[in-house]
This record gives sequence, structure tokens and C-alpha cells, in this order.
Amino acid sequence: MSPARPARILPAVHTCAALLAAGCLLATLGNGLEERPVALAFGLLIIVGELTRWTGPEVREPAPLAAAGALAYALLGEDAGRPTHHGVAQVVTVVLLATLLGGVPHIARGRGPEPDQLARRLLTVGFAAVCFQPLYNRGLFEQWSGAAYALLLIALLALTALCDAVLAAALAHSRTGWPFGPLLRDELRGLLGIGSAVGATGAVMALAVAVVGLWALPVFCVPLLLTQLAFRRYAAVRATYRQTIASLARATEIAGYTPAGHARRVAELGVAVGRDLGLSGAELTVLEYAALMHDIGQLSLVDPVPAGATAPLPAAEQRRIALLGGAVVRQTGVDASVAVVVERQADPCREQPLAARIVRTVNAYEEKAYDAGADGPLMALEELRLATAGEHAPEVVEALARVLRIGGSGIGAPPGVRLRGGMGQGGGG
Repeated sequence: MSPARPARILPAVHTCAALLAAGCLLATLGNGLEERPVALAFGLLIIVGELTRWTGPEVREPAPLAAAGALAYALLGEDAGRPTHHGVAQVVTVVLLATLLGGVPHIARGRGPEPDQLARRLLTVGFAAVCFQPLYNRGLFEQWSGAAYALLLIALLALTALCDAVLAAALAHSRTGWPFGPLLRDELRGLLGIGSAVGATGAVMALAVAVVGLWALPVFCVPLLLTQLAFRRYAAVRATYRQTIASLARATEIAGYTPAGHARRVAELGVAVGRDLGLSGAELTVLEYAALMHDIGQLSLVDPVPAGATAPLPAAEQRRIALLGGAVVRQTGVDASVAVVVERQADPCREQPLAARIVRTVNAYEEKAYDAGADGPLMALEELRLATAGEHAPEVVEALARVLRIGGSGIGAPPGVRLRGGMGQGGGG
């Protein structure tokens, strides 16, 4: 796929969402609201969900309660046994207005819903409503009852979740240029977490309102709010964990063994190369941690390596430092897979796991290119290409070249890839 094609996905999705919103809003204004108490109740639920939205580096659904309420309204067919008659246009209109109203306080603080999130919300809710509302209003679901009807809603929610995952991956692919396949895998894995809670709550809300009425909404929103609180605490723990690793990685810089910011730069560039090669989210996390701590074995040396550059050292000395680093990582309690990457970064190239190959190549590039003048990056990359016969994997070197945006006129600066988890504030350089 050419670079121009992914770039066209973003405006196309936003345009589709805008046209859908405008058309549904005009249709609702022309026809008026059906079942106004029901529309008001679900609108308030979505507003509350937006007011409790939260943000973070690993947050896939910042407003789960609002998303669940929107899906429930799209799949609502009855209110306390009385059939409802709102259609697709009213569903999209209520969701749009409630999302915007609930986002006003966040917008005032500069943290409002992003265009991608709003476009996804409207398109996925519109998809669910199109799959359900016209068929239900025509009486095609009358033969479905009890468990069969519940399974029908779950199937529609699963299909909607799949479409949302594809849409989210496509938007991320368009914005970043990262491979679509790994992005889609990450989105599908995310459905097993908060995504499944949102879908299940949406289905339960729709079923409960059909039986007992609107009083079911406040009852069934409490579990999702508690789930959101639990995810928020988990994210805070993960953020603290990442900051601890980042601080530990700076020990070599503080001690004067490596240049300031070296570990951070290797981690940022390594994650970008890993994304280009199609690593998943979990694999990128291991790569990031290993890249941050790849030089920590130098703390065990009596005499520091000049400028912390380990690439020119003999192979035996590189392996000794790598093994020392792996031993330190194991004592910190970090996942053993991170220690394995640190230990094997100096192994023969063909024997290394992919993450270790990436750390080795990116570290060598950074050591050669850092503070080496305007021609340093290009010369460093050419040296790595000449070493692909034994020391560096050709696919990693070419991925590095793509990330650095090599052109016919020279080498461009590395893209501004922030570390996953919001790290990268420590250490200059």
C-alpha cells in the first residue's frame, strides 16, 4: 500500500461520520423525537459517561459507560414491554448531542473527545442501529424471545465490536503508517478487556430496559463504573512501573557510563522499528523495557567504556556486559522475557530473538550517529548495511532506514515517536 493511500483513510472516515451526523440530525429535526423520556434517559446516561471519561497512554475506551449506553440505545426495542419506535437517525442524533454535551467540561480543559474517537462512536453506533432498528420495527424479530433474543443482541454486539476494531486499526494506520495487521491484533486483544465489559453492559441494559423500564439504567451502570475505576487503578500501577524502569535505566547516565538520554533514544527508535516490523503491543512493551535497560550491565564494570559505546568492543566483552545486564534485570523483578533480550543482544545475529536484534542494531546506530555531525546518521546507517552479512539483521536495518525516512537527498530526522506509557521525560541529550 502506497503512503498516500493510508493518508486518505483519515479524512474519508471523518467525512463519513460528519455526513452521517448531519443527515441524522436533519432527519430528527424534521420528524421530531420519538419516546422523549427514553431518549432523555439514554442521553443523560451518555452525558454522565462522558463526564467520567479518563485518558491515559493505554486507554482504548476513555468513556466506557457512554459507549455502553450508546450501544444499548441502538439495540433497544422495548421499554417495560412497550415497543419503541425510534430509528437510526434518532439514535445517532442522541448519541452525538449527548457526547458533545458531556465533553464540554473536558473541552474547556483542553481534553475533549478527539475527532477519531467521536467518528468511531458515531459510525459504530450507527452500524449497530442499522443492523437492529429497521428490522425490529418491521417485526422481523418477533419470533425471537428469551435466550434466543439475548444471543441475537450479543451477536450484533460482537459484529459491531469487530467493525469498531477494524475502524480503530485503520485510523491508527492512517495516522502513523504502522502496519495494519499488528494494529488490528492489538485492537482485537483489547476487546477482551474493557471492550467486552462495554459490550456486555450494553446488551444487559437493552434487555433490562425492555423488561423493567428505564429504572434499570442506574442499576446496571454501577458495575461498569466500578470496572472503569479498577482499570484506572491498574493503569496507574502500570504507569508507576514504567516510570520505575525509566528511572533505573538512567542509572548508567547518572553514573557517567553512557551519554544523557541514550537509553531513551534507543527505546524510542527501537519501538518505532518494532512497529514497522509488525510486533504486537505486548512484544513492543518487552522491546521497550529491554532497550531502556540494555546498558545496565555497564554498572558492573570497574572501568567505564569510553562514551558508553559497546558496539566497537570485542564480541566476548559485549556478551559479558550483556550477561551482567541480564542478571541485574532479573534482580529487579522485571519480566524474565526482558532479561532474555538484554542477555542476548550480543549473541550472534542469527541466534537472537527479533527484539534482541532490534536493540543491537538501534543501539549501534545511536552510538555511531549521536553527536557525529550532519553526515553522522547517513554514515552510521551505511556502516550498518555493510555489516548485515554477520552482525546485524538485514530486515532490521532496512526497517530502521524506513523509520528514519531515508530519501534520495539524504537522511531525515527520526519521527517524534513517544515512548509507550508516556515515558521519555527523563534524561536529556
